[in-house]
Amino acid sequence: MQPFEFLIPRRPVSLQARSRANLQAWKNFVREEAKKVWDVNLPPVSFPPLRFSIVYLCDSSPADIDNIIKPIQDALVGLVFEDDFLISDVDSHRRFLAEPIDITNLPPLLQVAIEMGRECVYVRVSDAEDLGSYL
Repeated sequence: MQPFEFLIPRRPVSLQARSRANLQAWKNFVREEAKKVWDVNLPPVSFPPLRFSIVYLCDSSPADIDNIIKPIQDALVGLVFEDDFLISDVDSHRRFLAEPIDITNLPPLLQVAIEMGRECVYVRVSDAEDLGSYL
């Protein structure tokens, strides 16, 4: 698949959120942000295995990175990919906005997010690569 990327311009909600309503509202928000970029005339990807990458740009009291992955993936099921079972590789990164970040070799959309200086999540979905390319 052609790599798909978008920004979620808001602090993420954790899978461990006490309020299920807040968690569902977050998933709905993520889906709406993805719809702004995804060609809704395209069917969800059904093959090959996918790589799911996020970069959480955070303030001084961030959510746990491992607890924000699943809700974002769930929000994209049926829109970007048929099922989250297709995701075989996950990269998650958290960076504090108050610390210097070298944007030189980053994707342009992530550069824009860093330059905005507000909490957000950069999301990228692409084809998975051979295991050796990661290790």
